[in-house]
Amino acid sequence: MRVLILSDVHSNLSALEEVIKDAGPVDCILSAGDIVGYGPWPNECIDLSRELGFHSVAGNHDEACVTGLASDFNPYAEEAIHITHRLLRAENLAYLARLPKSLERILGNCRVVIYHGSPRDPLNEYIFPYAADSLLESLIQQTRSEVLVLGHTHVSFVRRLDGRLIVNPGSVGQPRDRDPRASYVILEDKGEGVMGWVKRVGYPVESVAKKMLQEGFPKVLAQRLFYGL
Repeated sequence: MRVLILSDVHSNLSALEEVIKDAGPVDCILSAGDIVGYGPWPNECIDLSRELGFHSVAGNHDEACVTGLASDFNPYAEEAIHITHRLLRAENLAYLARLPKSLERILGNCRVVIYHGSPRDPLNEYIFPYAADSLLESLIQQTRSEVLVLGHTHVSFVRRLDGRLIVNPGSVGQPRDRDPRASYVILEDKGEGVMGWVKRVGYPVESVAKKMLQEGFPKVLAQRLFYGL
């Protein structure tokens, strides 16, 4: 079993295409949400995710881009949400609206549970790499999973606790760990237990930033791509 786990694509088609290419052959693709928001290709990213059969949950940006309600976001994110909402085709708005807030998949002998935020707050809680073991253990126990997948922070990590994994693949389209390369995780089970690795791959940031400005996204959102912020 070889699984690609990704999150927070944020309408960055160039980064997503590089991740798919870099990951190579996989048995399935799991997404921890926020396919859209911030970037200039929301329809294209949804089209590709549907074509490749992503198993995805909803993220907070996915939900906001459907409803157009973004008053709880910072001003730059709010503006990006309104632009994305206008760009999205009707069938893709409907697709995002159908995404569940949690998802369970059985992969081999492994129960994988996916949230964008956390089991306690599926859309909005941030679980960072420095979270205490006790918190992570409680989340795994709550979900009764062998692998718990989270997103939202744009910061990647893989932690093993009592033989179980908690995974955040970071962000494909807008990393925030001061590394501008797209981030994802490969999960493998070769019969000796499940293992996970964070992987990084570069993509043409300059062309993405240029396209964002052409579509009217705030300049600060384009600039941050160069620095992984």
